[in-house]
Amino acid sequence: MDWFVLVLSGMMESVWALALDRSEGFAHPAPTVVFIVGLACSMLGLGYATKTLPIGVAYAVWTGIGVVATALYGMATGAEPVSPVKVALLVGLVGCIVGLRLASESA
Repeated sequence: MDWFVLVLSGMMESVWALALDRSEGFAHPAPTVVFIVGLACSMLGLGYATKTLPIGVAYAVWTGIGVVATALYGMATGAEPVSPVKVALLVGLVGCIVGLRLASESA
């Protein structure tokens, strides 16, 4: 359950980051509310997961999921350019996240 919550909170990190961008400095109310709710859900989920997972692993997985999801969204919408190097680095990051998860299970 802790890993499931951690993955969801990592996705919520991407939600609040995208909402922060759309709020344009908190000038637009709807994205600002999404930012606040997303941030709260993300932090609560990370806090829950760290009750049973090591903080270093949980934080790395949480931020990694947020980074990958945010970058993929940006590339899919055309807001960010797609390049073979960027895709390879994101794949490498996912590999590292999976490795951390597997390493934490074997320890």
